[in-house]
Amino acid sequence: MNIVYLLLGSNLNNRLLLLEKARIAISEKIGRLEKQSGIYESSPWGFEAETNFLNQVIVVHSSFNPKEILEKIKTIECELGRERIPGIYTSRTIDIDILFFNNDIVDIPDLIIPHKQIHTRKFTLLPLAEIASGFIHPVFNKSIIDLLNECKDQSVVYLLK
Repeated sequence: MNIVYLLLGSNLNNRLLLLEKARIAISEKIGRLEKQSGIYESSPWGFEAETNFLNQVIVVHSSFNPKEILEKIKTIECELGRERIPGIYTSRTIDIDILFFNNDIVDIPDLIIPHKQIHTRKFTLLPLAEIASGFIHPVFNKSIIDLLNECKDQSVVYLLK
């Protein structure tokens, strides 16, 4: 069984409901939900928007490989109203990123794991540290809590619930 860390994010419509719907869809289509962080609120990263993001990290046990998981994620995002504009950061109903897949390093077209921006984004590191502070990043060989302590991101991220 594979251990998959996913980051969920939403800044459009009923954000809490969309995160819940994403968790349900993931548990139905990808695998068993094992852990979930609290929900954190932060300003959009890389673009301007009227509504803040809600983010949450979940851990899923799955029998699928990374490419299969990515395809299922794209389907879930589409079902929840996600509209993609390639190469542009924009508001979205739901965003699901694969942060880690076991301790594997994956670099194939359209998919890089670990996610390349984990160590630079406090909105990812805070919920990740809540449920996996001792997890060792397979590229940097540092724990999540160490990456959080070294993170230069000064944005305000707070626990909503």
